[in-house]
Order: sequence, then structure tokens, then C-alpha cells
Amino acid sequence: MTTSAKTSTSRQRTSWKQDPEAVKADILRVARAEFAAHGLSGARVQDIAEKTKTSKRMIFYYFKDKESLYREVLEQAYNDVREGEKALELENLDPVEALSKLVKFTFSHHRDNEDFIRLVMIENIHRGIHLTASETIRSGNTPAVDQLKEILERGREMKLFRPDIDPLRLHWKISALCFFNVSNEPTFTRVFGDEIVSQEGQRKLKEEIVRTILNSVLAVPVSGS
Repeated sequence: MTTSAKTSTSRQRTSWKQDPEAVKADILRVARAEFAAHGLSGARVQDIAEKTKTSKRMIFYYFKDKESLYREVLEQAYNDVREGEKALELENLDPVEALSKLVKFTFSHHRDNEDFIRLVMIENIHRGIHLTASETIRSGNTPAVDQLKEILERGREMKLFRPDIDPLRLHWKISALCFFNVSNEPTFTRVFGDEIVSQEGQRKLKEEIVRTILNSVLAVPVSGS
């Protein structure tokens, strides 16, 4: 080993010892981009190691193997969405405003986090087996439906919402509309042009999706402006 290589290795070891959580966070950050770009099978641990200035050995020290690293990347990606929803403090808002704010957040989060959408698409290719193996993801996503259930209950009590709205199905509708906007952008725009993904196109689409969701639950639907 050359002197420069020894010095680099020494610096890595010092970093690992001084701030191991920062090293782990950096590995997850780079791994998220690599898995989103290349999938589970296409991403290379060696590339992740080089981009984090660590080593394959150190990555496996933290994450055991490639699939464990991928699963933790998934867990972090889903947790980011749930934490963002929690930060909205929807329980303090009028139910109509709360639902509107939640839909807007979901639309914007998905638009701004293409890597999350790609990771979910990749996990669907794998039939959700890694997600199923993660108790963290399964238990961590329950609050998303509970949050909607609470909003719907308050809306029903105020005679604003229909009594037959199921929170899980509503969650599905919101996810579907906001997810498609990103997941199918490459094919949709090549067929129909890119007007809908322009800044103004996305603004209008967000408003329309909010109105669509609200009208699906409101006891008295509102017309568009």
C-alpha cells in the first residue's frame, strides 16, 4: 500500500470512529441515489463505497449485505414521507383544509423526490418482498391511513363529508394521482408533449387533483373556479 493510500485509509478510520452515524447517513444518501438510478440488481456496492470514500467492508459492517442496505434505504424513504405528513399538524386544521393540505403535500413531495418514486417502482418489480420483510415500513405507514381516518371523522361530524368514505381507499386515490404524475412522466410527455410538466402545468394539475379528491368526499361537491 502506498503512503497516500495508507493516509486515506487512516482518515477513513478516524471519521468512522469520530462520527459513525454521519458515515452511515452518507452511505444511505449515496445508496438511495444508486438504487433509484440502477435498481437493486444494477447498483454496485463498490460504486457506493467510492462515492462515500469508505469501503465495501465498512458498508457491510453497517448493513450486513446489499439487500439489507437496500431495505434500509426503502425504510428511510418511506419514513421521510410519513415525517413530512406528521409535520403538517393537520389535526389543528378544519377538515377540508386539512385534506387539501395533505394532498398538496403529497403532490409536491412526489414531484420533488423522484428517487422515492423510482424506489417504489423498483420494489414493485420485486413484488414488494423487501418491503414485506420490513416491519419498520409496515408499521410506519399505518399512521398515514390513521391520519386520513381522523380527518374524515371530523369532517363527518361537521356534516362536511360523506359517511361512506373509506380512509384506505382515499389514501390509494391520493397516492395514485400523485404517483402517476412522476412515474409516467417520461412516457406521457413523449406521447403528449411536455406542457403538463411545465411550472404552470404542474400548478394547474395540483389544483385539479386537490379538487378531485375533495369532491370525492364532500357531502356537497364544489365546482371548479
